[in-house]
Amino acid sequence: MNAHPLWSHVEHAKDRFEALSDRVWGTPETCYMESASVAAHIEELQFQGFEVHESLTGIPTAVMGQAGGCGPVIAFLGEYDALAGLSQKADIARKEPLEPGANGHGCGHNLLGSASLLAATALKRWLAETGTPGTVRYYGCPAEEGGAGKAFMVRAGAFDDVDVALTWHPGDIAGIVKGSSLANLRVEFTFEGRAAHAADAPHLGRSALDAVELMSVGINYMREHIPDTARIHSAILDGGGISPNVVQAHARVCYVVRADTTADMLSLFERVAKVAEGAAMMSETKVTSDVICGVSNLIYNHTLGDMMQRNLDRLGPPPFSQEDVAYGALFQATLGEDDIRQSYLAKGIVETERKALADFNIPASIPAMPFGGSTDVADVSWVVPTVQMWGATHAIGTQLHSWQAVAQGKGKPALKGMVHAATVMAATAADVLMQPDMLARAKEDLARQVGPEGYKSPLPQDVAPPIAGMARP
Repeated sequence: MNAHPLWSHVEHAKDRFEALSDRVWGTPETCYMESASVAAHIEELQFQGFEVHESLTGIPTAVMGQAGGCGPVIAFLGEYDALAGLSQKADIARKEPLEPGANGHGCGHNLLGSASLLAATALKRWLAETGTPGTVRYYGCPAEEGGAGKAFMVRAGAFDDVDVALTWHPGDIAGIVKGSSLANLRVEFTFEGRAAHAADAPHLGRSALDAVELMSVGINYMREHIPDTARIHSAILDGGGISPNVVQAHARVCYVVRADTTADMLSLFERVAKVAEGAAMMSETKVTSDVICGVSNLIYNHTLGDMMQRNLDRLGPPPFSQEDVAYGALFQATLGEDDIRQSYLAKGIVETERKALADFNIPASIPAMPFGGSTDVADVSWVVPTVQMWGATHAIGTQLHSWQAVAQGKGKPALKGMVHAATVMAATAADVLMQPDMLARAKEDLARQVGPEGYKSPLPQDVAPPIAGMARP
């Protein structure tokens, strides 16, 4: 099959972006704290000749690079935030942290941002070579993990003039993301009570910790009466101190509320808030709530998805070698059968023989498969025709947010899968520019799904990005 004209541009540029991925892997930073990671991306944007806009929408770790000044605006979305507590040595198939308790790239965002910037660079070079009208942008987006960076950027208008957005996510089998994600809201509830000596005068105390526990009980009973696909998670941020003989006067708990659509999620949140109020009444404490961040549900653009699928089929799977397969097998051996089975089930395909790495792509015939997670790419998808793909970067069965994912993040299979994803994205972007009728159809597709009411941010207007970082006590 004839090569796409963009393939060679990706291949010629890939070495610097493989190095960029490894560099970001080595400086794992979490939610709005990605200073070294964004600096590495800014340095590469400048080297590649992009016009760089730092601290985009007032977020210090957001950046946008642009090239070209006419024609449709094509955006590649990148990420580079890591996860707390997932430190792990590279290429070692056993749990062995580099630094106990430190951060690690357990979701592969070191690969994600690097591939998106590689695709943007390849498209930039192709535009210059061919004289094709078009503007290419790379958006470095912080805090996808629990910080909703793109949702704040959308609300601030960062994507208002973008015509098409493309992105991807590391995974274990390459394919188009067709299913929706869950809308979510992250909210902190703070309970204030009254301190007292727990033995001498317990009747004078009003326990904020009791309120947190009562809220948990109420939510657990409520779970019986919510939609099957909805999710409610919690974490106690402040239990009121370490002295059991002091009635806890202050306690704070964080809840994440998820549902199929933004409207359903906000309705479910109202019920969660009522449980918090009930817990406060029962414990005779006071409760306040603070929305930290939130994201919408994902809209799949069928027109762009079909275009990307054709490029994926044309390219085939990543060119894994026998050495790569042996590497993947080492990590797959650390996984359970349920891990591997779930990987296939989540993508709607059947395992016919045990394979360590995916030497196949998800076929176009597989229907949309919803996934239980959330992503701030969803908010972009409400205002810009958006398409994304899964990459094949890890051994089949590798669960994201695990030490195995971190350990494989610098391996040759991960880098090959990263370049593979960049190749598909760059080729799809070029096709959009060469087929104006498809761009018009993609916009019509989005307008039909969004409807006349358009996008409504899940974020209250008075909620700002928590740019001081999410790692609060």
